[in-house]
Amino acid sequence: MKDLELADRFGTLVNPTTLVIRRWLPGPIERIWSYLTDSDKRRKWLASGDMELTPGSPLELVWRNDDLSRPGDPRPENFPEEHRLQSRVIAADPPHRLVIGWGEGDVTFELQPKDGRVLLTLTHTGLTERSTKVGVSAGWHVHLDLLVAEASGDTASSFWAGWSALRHTYDERIPQ
Repeated sequence: MKDLELADRFGTLVNPTTLVIRRWLPGPIERIWSYLTDSDKRRKWLASGDMELTPGSPLELVWRNDDLSRPGDPRPENFPEEHRLQSRVIAADPPHRLVIGWGEGDVTFELQPKDGRVLLTLTHTGLTERSTKVGVSAGWHVHLDLLVAEASGDTASSFWAGWSALRHTYDERIPQ
C-alpha cells in the first residue's frame, strides 16, 4: 500500500475468510471515531445502535439501507426494509481501534492519523461462504464510500445502486 494514497479501493481477501478494506478520511481522528461509535452519525453511513465501549457490552445494529438510497433506487429482492444484528463490543481503544462481534466472526476498525487525514482499515473475519464474501465485500465498499462522503461533506452515492453494481464486480474479483 502506498503511504498517502490507496492503489486499490476494493476490498481484498487476505485469507479465505478475511476481508480487508481501507479508506482515507478527513481528520481529526476523534471526529472519525465518533462516526464509528455515535449511533446518530453511524446511521448516516452504516447502521444505528447505541454503543457502550466496554468489552462484552451488547450492541444491536439496525440497518435501514433504503434511507441511504435515493428515491426510486429499488431494494433488491429478498432484502428486508430493516435488518438487525445482535452483537457485542469485543474491544475498544479510543480513538484508534474498535472490535465488534459479527455473526461467526468479527469486524475491526483501526484508525491511523497521518498529515491531517485518517486511514481507516476495516478487517472482517469469519466469511466462509462465497456468496457472503461477495455481498459483504460490496456492502462494506459502499458503506465506507458513504462514510467518506459524509465525513467530507460530499454528496453520497445511493446505497442500493452502488451495492448492486459492486456485487457484480466483487463476484468477478472473488475466486470460485
